[in-house]
Amino acid sequence: MHHYLARHAVGPDRGAACRLILRKIEALHPEPTLYPGGSQGLSTALAWWVDKSLFWNALGVLADTRGPKIPSDFVAERKAFGFPLGAEDVKPLLHRHLQQGAAHLGWLVDMLSDGRPFLLGDFVSAADLAAYSTYWVLHERGGDEAVARLPYEGLRSWASRIAALGHGTPAEMSATEALEVARETRPEMQIGDNDPSGLKAGTIVLVRADDTGRDAVRGQLIAADSQEIVLRSEHPSVGEVNIHFPRAGFDVTVD
Repeated sequence: MHHYLARHAVGPDRGAACRLILRKIEALHPEPTLYPGGSQGLSTALAWWVDKSLFWNALGVLADTRGPKIPSDFVAERKAFGFPLGAEDVKPLLHRHLQQGAAHLGWLVDMLSDGRPFLLGDFVSAADLAAYSTYWVLHERGGDEAVARLPYEGLRSWASRIAALGHGTPAEMSATEALEVARETRPEMQIGDNDPSGLKAGTIVLVRADDTGRDAVRGQLIAADSQEIVLRSEHPSVGEVNIHFPRAGFDVTVD
């Protein structure tokens, strides 16, 4: 679950990064909540920690476990993106992935040590979904061999509870159908000048992730606050679209 792998779309409005997607899902479908007990701030902070720290260690262990089984074109694409998965790149950092992965997982185990079923108590939250992603990617792509290289034993019961939630009832939509929906729907008008750095609506800006995948997205700023920025852009295949980014994890500069 990383910013250029995840997208959501509501008509011509596009969102990048899982944290922002979860906020939009919560707004559209507030029950059952992803933030029980008013835990949006805590859940979001925990999800940020998992994404920035634990997930990368899990990917490094997975890459070392699978080795040459990972398609070479995918290895090349990920290296250009900013996260090397080739054996020659992973081996020198494997000790770090194992050491730091164990440290971060120990914190998760401690959170569940009082017998609570989920990280924040009796109800599943966005924090659980984010943390589960590390176990899922190791188990689904690397099997028991990959999982055994990090201390997940104390988390298996918790992981089973998250897996039992299932995947809802998704409806298939082709890329062509999605583009057609965007093309036939006008984006929301979201004008706002609440940018904490003083950027004004109408300014042409560039948005880049602050870690990997730093290709810039260019557009006209139409809304901003401390948590989200919205750009208006245009593409021949869909016309005008609004592109939503979270503020944490992205750099915004004037073009």
